[in-house]
Amino acid sequence: MSDTLPDGIHDFLGDTAWQGAEIAPLVGDASFRRYFRLRMGGRSAMLMHAPPPEEDPKPFLHVAKWLADHGMRAPAILAERAEKGWILTEDFGDQRMKEWIDANPDDEHAIYGQAIDALVDLHKLPPGPFEPYDMAVYQREAGLFVEWFCPAAGLKVDEEGWRDAWDRALSPMLSRQQPGVSVLRDYHAENIMLLEPGKAGGGQGLIDFQDALVGHKAYDLVSLLQDARRDVSTELEAAMLDRYRKAASPDEHFEADYARLGAQRNAKIVGIFTRLFKRDAKPRYLTMIPRVWEAMERDLQHEALAPVAEWFAGNIPDDIRVNHGGKIA
Repeated sequence: MSDTLPDGIHDFLGDTAWQGAEIAPLVGDASFRRYFRLRMGGRSAMLMHAPPPEEDPKPFLHVAKWLADHGMRAPAILAERAEKGWILTEDFGDQRMKEWIDANPDDEHAIYGQAIDALVDLHKLPPGPFEPYDMAVYQREAGLFVEWFCPAAGLKVDEEGWRDAWDRALSPMLSRQQPGVSVLRDYHAENIMLLEPGKAGGGQGLIDFQDALVGHKAYDLVSLLQDARRDVSTELEAAMLDRYRKAASPDEHFEADYARLGAQRNAKIVGIFTRLFKRDAKPRYLTMIPRVWEAMERDLQHEALAPVAEWFAGNIPDDIRVNHGGKIA
């Protein structure tokens, strides 16, 4: 096992109370980050290695401290050496929302309700000291679809028209995300830890929030309810949106803006998952594209997405759309 551990791990732990702990590598995510569980004397902690230059752990520290300072349940920071990519945190355990619901489907509604309530609490706070989720970011993300998916599908498309369509679709929304809320950007069932699963009000822990920006209230709702990694029924999606509306009283444009951000996020994810396959040799992400594409097609039916829907009609063949992405070479 020792030869699988990153260089410098024992040096870092030697300056903490966890020197000599048992180190167990955990399954990573779609990044260069690696995770390890430490055990010693009946206690446990989580060690993240996010090595520069591929990764920068400072944003994680920045967001984690802000969330904790404002009553949100981010893991406590136990030790850090950011310049080397090391962060030691509180251990939230093994019970992710996704796996718990898969094993306990009767709890789905209640646990999703807790996740909605956490967003309501987050949105009551002033926006964090993060960069804005502005048009440049939205366009850069949406551009991943034409940069990665379209070539992989053998398509030559109108890239300038793609940018123009998104500009027209998203521009009406921008004024409604001022002053904005903190957007975690990857808020879904694999990034929510159940701290006391099976107990009413047991609480949830947040992870993978290092890319937080200040943007629209609907974005993290889309991330949660149009989940790329697990099926969320349209009935559950509607029920949770209704729960949010009753608690947060969003404006009359909320449904349209939810569709706008749903289409934008799902187009981005199709591009990212294609990139993970083509560039990083991770084919498992291709199996998730049909789920994401199906949600995107639903979003495109909203009149607020008319410019983007028109672009799809003129650039993406019907057989690819019917097959929710088709085959990627």
